[in-house]
Amino acid sequence: MTCDVLVAEIGSTTTLVNAFGGVDGPRPVFLGQGEALTTVREGDVWLGLERAIDELGRVLGTGRVEYGALLATSSAAGGLRMTVHGLVYDMTVKAAKEAALGAGAVLKMVTAGRLTDMDLDRLRSIRPNIILLAGGVDFGERETVLVNARLIADAHVAAPVIYAGNRAVRDEVRGILDGAGIAVTVVENVYPRVDVLNIEPARRAIQRVFEEHIVTAPGMGRVREMTRGGIMPTPGAVMAAARLIYETIGDLVVIDVGGATTDVHSVTEGSEEISRMLTSPEPLAKRTVEGDLGVFVNAGNIVDLAGRDRLAEDLGFDPAEGLDVLEPVPSTERGIRLARALATEAARIAVVRHAGEVRHLYGPLGRVTVAEGKDLTRVRWIIGTGGAAARLPEGESILEAVKGRRGDTRLLPPPDARCVVDRDYIMASCGVLGRLYPEAARTLMVRSLGLAG
Repeated sequence: MTCDVLVAEIGSTTTLVNAFGGVDGPRPVFLGQGEALTTVREGDVWLGLERAIDELGRVLGTGRVEYGALLATSSAAGGLRMTVHGLVYDMTVKAAKEAALGAGAVLKMVTAGRLTDMDLDRLRSIRPNIILLAGGVDFGERETVLVNARLIADAHVAAPVIYAGNRAVRDEVRGILDGAGIAVTVVENVYPRVDVLNIEPARRAIQRVFEEHIVTAPGMGRVREMTRGGIMPTPGAVMAAARLIYETIGDLVVIDVGGATTDVHSVTEGSEEISRMLTSPEPLAKRTVEGDLGVFVNAGNIVDLAGRDRLAEDLGFDPAEGLDVLEPVPSTERGIRLARALATEAARIAVVRHAGEVRHLYGPLGRVTVAEGKDLTRVRWIIGTGGAAARLPEGESILEAVKGRRGDTRLLPPPDARCVVDRDYIMASCGVLGRLYPEAARTLMVRSLGLAG
C-alpha cells in the first residue's frame, strides 16, 4: 500500500506512525496508525520507527507500507531541553519562557539577572539542546546580558544559543558567542517594550535550531535525513495544531494528559473586560507543562493532590492500593476506572495552574480589582488529546472537570464550553502536517474531533 504522507511521533517510550492519503486534494483521509517501542536503548531509534511502520502494515492488512513523504516529531532523549536566561523575572524572563514552552521545550533551568557560579555549574550539568538568552527592553539595560553572554561563552557548554534580547547589543552578543565557537541565532527581542510581548520570532527560531541540532537520540540523524521539512518537538507540534484549528473553530484549550506530564495549550485572546485588568500581557497562544501530573509515573502524586479519601469515595476503593498494579494501558475494569479518575484530576489541576486569576487589592484609594495570568473565560472548545483522552472510555468526561463555576476567581473555561476528543490521536501529526498541507491538516482534525458535518 502507498500513502501520501507518514508522520512519525518518536516518543521517549513509544513510536507512533500515522498514515494519510489525499493530502493535496479536497478529501484527505486518515488511513491508520502503527505503534512500537522506541529503541533508544537499542542504539537506533530508526529500528523502532521501522517496527511501527511494519505494525501499520499489519493494521491495514496490506503488508509493506510505501509512502511519498516522511514527516516527524520527537520527544525522545528528553525532548527539547532548554535553559532560559533573562533580566527581570516578570518581564524578559517570562517572555522568554513563553517562547520556549510554545516551541515545545522542556525547561530545565530559568534564571533572572546575572548568572552565578552555581548557575553555570548547573548549566554545564544539564547539557541543554538550546540556550535562550534574553534581557533588557530595546535600548534599555545592557550590561547584564553582555555579562551573561561572556559567562556562557566561557562555560564550555556545547549548545547553540538563541539571542532574543536588547537589540542595542545584538552585534556585541553575537561577537562574544561567535568568538567562543558557539552557534548563535539572533532574533527580535521577546520583550521589546514594557508590557509588550513579541515571542513568535523566538519560538520559530527555537524550532528551526532544534531541527538543525536534534541528534541527541541515537539514530535521530538518519530520521532527520529521511524526513521532509525537519523534525518538530512533539509538544510544539500540538501547539501548531491548536493554532491551526483555532482559525476554524475559535477559542480553545487543548489538554494532553500523559503518563509522566500533563500539557495544557490555550489559544484565546480572552475577554475585553479581563484584558483591561491584566497586570502584565499574555500571549494569544500559551503552553504550560506540569511535570508532577502524569497518570502512570506520577500517579501517587495525583492521589495526594486530589485527596486519597475523596477519590476512594468516588471510586469505591482505595486508589493507593491500585497504584501497585497500575498499567500504562489499563486492561481491567478497576484499572480503567482508576486511570480515568487520575486523568480527570490531572486535567483539572493542570488547567487551574494554567489559568489566570482575578484578585482584589486594597490601597489608599480603596479596593482595586486586577487580573493576572491567562484568561480562559472565552474558550468555546475543550479538546482532549494524548493517550488518556483518546484511549480511555468516555474521554470527554475527563475534560468536564476543568470548567469553571459561578463565583470562581480563577479564569477557567465557561460551563457551556464543549468537550471533544482527538479520537484518532493525530493532533501532533496534524501540527507537523500543517506545515506542508494546512487545509488537509485542518480537515483531518475537524473529523477526528467529531465536528465534521
